Amino acid sequence: MEVFVGSAGPLPKAAIDRFNGWVMSLRSSPRFGPMVRRHLTVVTYTGRRSGRTFSTPVAYKRAGDTVTIGVQAANAKAWWRNFLGEGGPITLHLDGADRTGHALARRDERGRVSVTVRLDQPPG
Repeated sequence: MEVFVGSAGPLPKAAIDRFNGWVMSLRSSPRFGPMVRRHLTVVTYTGRRSGRTFSTPVAYKRAGDTVTIGVQAANAKAWWRNFLGEGGPITLHLDGADRTGHALARRDERGRVSVTVRLDQPPG
């Protein structure tokens, strides 16, 4: 989810994987899950170069069919780079279901990165 870079550099991958696993289990918790899911979702995407599928928990804000993900410590992360340029397809777990959409990453003049997802209309 978030990789914090301190004076010693980025956290080891094993620590990040453990933290992400903890967040994923917290999201599915009957007691805390509903509260956590209002602020955290899981994004699933295909890597541009590897062609592999990845899933990672992220904090988000939603306004209708637009989801905004602020990428903290962006220089220490790579996932959002899959959505530079013209962007690409992404899946988010929202409201108990997977929703597809188109994600576009942007870096502002201060170096902050956000990924904006325009959700596809659900079938129906």
